[in-house]
Amino acid sequence: MKSAQFDSRFGPYLLLLPQMAVISIFFLWPAAEAVWASFFLEDPFFGTRVFVGLENYVTALTSDDYARAAWFTVIFTAVVTLATLGIGMWLAVAADNVLRGNNTYKTLLMWVYAIAPPVAGLIGVMLFDQHIGPLVDFVALFGHEMQVGVSWWDTAIAMMIVASWKQIPYTFIFVLSGLQSIPNSVREAAAIDCRSSIRRFWTVIFPLLAPTTFFLMIVNITYALFETFGIIDLMVKGEPGNNPKTLVYKVYLDGFRGNDLGGSSAQSVILMILVLALTIVQFRLIERRIHYS
Repeated sequence: MKSAQFDSRFGPYLLLLPQMAVISIFFLWPAAEAVWASFFLEDPFFGTRVFVGLENYVTALTSDDYARAAWFTVIFTAVVTLATLGIGMWLAVAADNVLRGNNTYKTLLMWVYAIAPPVAGLIGVMLFDQHIGPLVDFVALFGHEMQVGVSWWDTAIAMMIVASWKQIPYTFIFVLSGLQSIPNSVREAAAIDCRSSIRRFWTVIFPLLAPTTFFLMIVNITYALFETFGIIDLMVKGEPGNNPKTLVYKVYLDGFRGNDLGGSSAQSVILMILVLALTIVQFRLIERRIHYS
């Protein structure tokens, strides 16, 4: 393969300059500001700062409220990631087997991905509304009255359902593309060697989808940690006190509602370190088991 040649040694750097500028302005600069602000106790009204060292970090890590938010974030992320992967993969396999009307079937499943997270949260509020919510009426058939926004567990379950529903089409699109890229010769050989469709999927098809599955796991974990903010904000109905909170939403509550800018900055730095560590673990331990050829 012939490598690209540049007349000037500065050519590659000029091509990288726009992307590096975007990364510096929208990631590195805010991250540096958050790290710097986390060492201060700041008055949001008068702009005065008092250096407190690691006190904001100690306060966050020893807080019971922060511990509850951390545990809920772990549970929320695990449930949403597994649900989106499992259901999205199942729908993709079903769509891959559809012979008639498959384009309509695929289009209907992809529509949800076009919905913004706040809109998805608003739809979730209507679906779980005490008076007009169809899902509340459905659950009532089994003898349970859901009280989203009042009951901690009911709100948590509703948030997980809506967040998973919003992300399933994304998984569906990539898994379906991966399935359609598998050669027919491989499928025919697998059908000859194994009659059971379930066993054939797990022994032949799923290993070929391992790179796609790994990519989707990373994306879905990131989505559950950060991009569900709009859904959570809509579904707690502006009353976060007795409702479940993720770490990202707690950063917003403490910083913009509680005016604790130093504490929220420390929480954001802790979250950034945890996500970085999680990403390193995933690439070191899981990606080694994945073959791309």
